[in-house]
Amino acid sequence: MPLERVAERPTWLLSRASLRAQELLAEAFAAEGLRGYHFRLLAALDQYGSSSQADLGRNTGIDRSDVVAALNDLVHDGLARRAPDPGDGRRNVVTITKRGLTVLARLDASARRRAGCTPRAALDQRASDVGAPPREVGATGRVSRTRWYCLGSQRGCSSAR
Repeated sequence: MPLERVAERPTWLLSRASLRAQELLAEAFAAEGLRGYHFRLLAALDQYGSSSQADLGRNTGIDRSDVVAALNDLVHDGLARRAPDPGDGRRNVVTITKRGLTVLARLDASARRRAGCTPRAALDQRASDVGAPPREVGATGRVSRTRWYCLGSQRGCSSAR
């Protein structure tokens, strides 16, 4: 049974949901032998196209030294390609490979599978599955603690709507 004084706090509920989401993503990434930085870099390369290492750092919020280390892994695994910028020999341009696109698609699918459902279905999970008192979203549309507990649950979702 959750500690009632704490369980009502939006900050607690959001932190539990965030923690569970991070766990699910970490499991999905680990299954591919990757980490969150790898996923963020692959996603940025897919979304923005070929980019400099500095632009990747800015677009992903990853420190430049961490970008270089993670890109070394991606290049080594054949998921990205790094080449000197023809217009500026001082910088590198990074491109996602076909293999990188395939792995990125698998990561997306794996993350969804590990969550067991869509985010909306996670919010609709029954409170009884996680030991929270049953309470629905009120007429105001505020999300109740019942729905937030579902995201923090170790059990994930039991149904998709």
